[in-house]
Amino acid sequence: MGNNDNHLRGLLIDLDGTLYHGGRMIPGADAFIRMLREEELRYLFVTNNSSAAPETVAERLNGMGIPAAADDVCTSAQAAAAYIAERNPGARVHVVGESGLRAALLEAGLQLVDENPELVVQGIDRSLTYDKAADAVRHIRGGAAYILTNPDLLLPSDNGLVPGAGSISAFIQAASGVKPVVIGKPSAIQMRFALKRLGLAPEETWVVGDNPATDIAAGQAVNCPSVLVLTGLATGDNYTELLESAGCEADEVIADLHGLREWLDNKLTEQRQRR
Repeated sequence: MGNNDNHLRGLLIDLDGTLYHGGRMIPGADAFIRMLREEELRYLFVTNNSSAAPETVAERLNGMGIPAAADDVCTSAQAAAAYIAERNPGARVHVVGESGLRAALLEAGLQLVDENPELVVQGIDRSLTYDKAADAVRHIRGGAAYILTNPDLLLPSDNGLVPGAGSISAFIQAASGVKPVVIGKPSAIQMRFALKRLGLAPEETWVVGDNPATDIAAGQAVNCPSVLVLTGLATGDNYTELLESAGCEADEVIADLHGLREWLDNKLTEQRQRR
């Protein structure tokens, strides 16, 4: 785990449950991001979302009043594409997923194919059919490597929680007998990708999120210090139980984003005084 005395130079920030709920900004999110910009701190919004392109994510954030640019966004789709392209440039990839995943794979120079793939990459696919799943299983059983963008079993929607990429993966794993390489939080893969983009070391990069099992665990996986905010999944009533269940600890636990901004201001002031 991190140390509270670590010099803070950047942040990896979760989105849903941390900065917004559904289409509504959590109070203080706009001021917190403006503070990061004013202080010229490096940061990325790190999301397990594989369906939306970074431009779309940034547009949604701006629509809620949270300042954002596409370059501020780090999706599990981008991390998956980079992971594959680094190991197998130009690989033939069969996709079970939506437009954001397809765009990320193409941008990384990978080939999208229906037959004879070297890899199957799967994310959330809200137009999933039995035939799509069957094709993925056939390719994996035929020797294609299996990559999963993120393990989330459920995701929020206007109609409540609905099956996520992890639920689709449970079907494919059961039929193929193959466990995937998982890219998104709590895996270290997306976090290492984000740190590389920031150009910072883990010990100087704090992870901020509301979910111990994904955000805090992902920080711990790469030795980043972390702040658990009680703005979403974790609350004042359940956070100790959630941390214990996830098998991890947060370096700081803060009730809301106003408190997070105050914590950051105090930490930066202390750092300036030590110079």
